[in-house]
Amino acid sequence: MRSAGALAPAAELPANPACVIGPGQRCEHALVDPELNRLLYAYEQRVRGRFRAISETLKVLSGFQHELDFVARAQRLSLDRLGYELPESLLENAWVAGLDMRALHAWCIFRSFKECIIQAEADQAPWRQRMTLDAEFIRSCGYHTVDISPCADGRLQGLLPFVFRLAPNDAVYVKAYAGALFDVESDVADWTQRELQRLTGGIPEAATANYLKVAVYHFSTSNPGHQGCAAHGSNDSLAVEQALGRLNELRAAIENTYGRGAAPEVLLVGVDTDIDAIRVHLPDANGDVNPYRYVDTGTLYRDTLGLDAASARSRIEQTVAEAERADGWAQGDGEMLPGMRRLVLRLLEANLSQIEYVIQHHAGRYAVIGHNERFICAGEAMSELQLRNKFYFAHLDTVEEGAADMDVGIKIFTGLNIKQGLAIPVLVHFHYSSRVPGARERAVARCKRVKAAIAARYPQLHEKGLLHCQMAVSDLHGSERCAFVEDAAEDAGH
Repeated sequence: MRSAGALAPAAELPANPACVIGPGQRCEHALVDPELNRLLYAYEQRVRGRFRAISETLKVLSGFQHELDFVARAQRLSLDRLGYELPESLLENAWVAGLDMRALHAWCIFRSFKECIIQAEADQAPWRQRMTLDAEFIRSCGYHTVDISPCADGRLQGLLPFVFRLAPNDAVYVKAYAGALFDVESDVADWTQRELQRLTGGIPEAATANYLKVAVYHFSTSNPGHQGCAAHGSNDSLAVEQALGRLNELRAAIENTYGRGAAPEVLLVGVDTDIDAIRVHLPDANGDVNPYRYVDTGTLYRDTLGLDAASARSRIEQTVAEAERADGWAQGDGEMLPGMRRLVLRLLEANLSQIEYVIQHHAGRYAVIGHNERFICAGEAMSELQLRNKFYFAHLDTVEEGAADMDVGIKIFTGLNIKQGLAIPVLVHFHYSSRVPGARERAVARCKRVKAAIAARYPQLHEKGLLHCQMAVSDLHGSERCAFVEDAAEDAGH
């Protein structure tokens, strides 16, 4: 039995069930955007390249750490291979006690991540304009806000641009929680704030638009008993049931507070993280979601492969209509609302490009179907990095509130890092608004409280040097992004 962090060898995995490339066979769907796939692959390679060289670089450093010119050579090597210098405090005393490789490894992970944040606009510019679901399309469906809560699992980190082909924009919010179990009270507050903005004219062209809440669970078709959602013990039925339960609780909370008809529309989506196909659960005319009433894009891809674009779209619409008319367990009360239908049809079509992306660039199914994240981000995530398995996110205001998310993350990284002798890197990050006096100082103080609480919650890891925390803050309305708090402290002291 594999642990939560174990990696499954590629040789054990079956091929993508949607299409297997064989002699004389081509998996090229008429509705797929090959140019967008090419641009996304270039982005993936560029970002992963910033992390790929860390281990090899540190191994080379280890080999000459006792030489007289070690610090100078180490900095030249780091600049050449990683693009940045290392903290001299971690290099200067190597001749006495040896390099603290755990601390260096964690620091490099954080610094490479920061480089991704700094370069995000340039890295993402080529593909952002080709996204099929953008802010204008969302408005055309009748939504002023799309609030998405995926599971915090790192395999869903590329959800927006890759799996959904949705352009990150001001109308889209992503807040990840372990098991997609978002905080209902917090979401009621977010809905209230956006509705107030809408009613006061703060959201352009949104006078009659609605709010959409999306919960995203995940599952594994090739190893369902071990590589599903860790927060639900890889129990797919439980993942669906509890994600839908949160959506229904949110609707009830808002209607009970603000009156009948006030509740936002909701959508439930599942992701097969082995191949990035999705299941879209179709709401009925009342906005209710039946977990058994869904359309699977893996099946759609296979059924429409070889058709021209018009015929493929017609088949997708037919499949959705058939699902809406289903009876028995999958029965619902009527068809989706027009705006929801428009969104669902575009989402289903858009995901076909991601299925083909995995076929063409990842041999049909990801070689690592389990966890392969680099670090834990605790607090508030930075949406600038959009790529599978780069970090595990624990959304929290205090460690006590986010204990379940943190515990799942620590369990995952026990398998990924500690078993290899590496520490668990934890980036504690919060946003602040430079428009609010004293906000940065309060964000820094918040980081320090959370960092201290994490060390107190996992004392054995902390005392053994197996937990390395870095604090960072970002300005919501300015240019400061992922500013390391210690960096600021050191600069002020010089």
